Amino acid sequence: MTGVTIHTLEDIEKMRIAGQLAGQVLEMIEPFVKEGITTEDLDLICHDYIVNVQKAIPAPLNYHGYPKSICTSVNHQVCHGIPGPKKLKSGDIVNIDVTVLKDGYHGDTSKMFVIGTPSILATRLIQVTQECLYLGMKQVKPGAHLGDIGAAIQTHAEKNRFSVVREYCGHGIGKVFHEAPNVLHYGKPGTGLVLEAGMIFTIEPMINAGKRDIKLLPDQWTVVTKDHSLSAQWEHTILVTETGYETLTLRQEEINHV
Repeated sequence: MTGVTIHTLEDIEKMRIAGQLAGQVLEMIEPFVKEGITTEDLDLICHDYIVNVQKAIPAPLNYHGYPKSICTSVNHQVCHGIPGPKKLKSGDIVNIDVTVLKDGYHGDTSKMFVIGTPSILATRLIQVTQECLYLGMKQVKPGAHLGDIGAAIQTHAEKNRFSVVREYCGHGIGKVFHEAPNVLHYGKPGTGLVLEAGMIFTIEPMINAGKRDIKLLPDQWTVVTKDHSLSAQWEHTILVTETGYETLTLRQEEINHV
């Protein structure tokens, strides 16, 4: 695939900073994600932290007209949920997706949060989706194929009787928020783009508890499962290194797991 950026050492250093900041937003917001708070409140807290503490820019705000600084996707919302006035309640699951723009470079990451006591199904879906992300990441090294990532994710999801959303995928990232390559979360090993050191992209599997079919709500942003089944997503920004990969958006809680 042409047009895939091979980042310089200077680019990579700035991407490390942007990625670290994005991960820190998710760490910062965790204590606030509880019963009774609205997703709009979470958006305001994240916006204030990114702008005033990190001295950075929340990249989603006004991106193609998106009205908020983060995405909050609750329960059967798959991705791009717009923060609003509805209060979170016990049993809800919510994905918070953060992209920080610092010194012209983007760091993009998301995490699942649970409110109160989630159902057994929700707990399992969240865990399997995170495992899908980690299994996808483990495929990353020079000479591997993009299809290896998709195949690892698809195999694990379907083995657990979950389904993979096909319409949305990971993406190249750097000075540009979304660029080549598209990183599909399904596929065949040994197919697709050959990875090279210096490539940076996101892996962000969206896994549904029911069927994979989705629909776009009239707000033209929020994507939901057609059958109203729960959906989960986790995302990291990944650098292809000479020997494997580096997780640019790694959080403290993950250091011994990834």
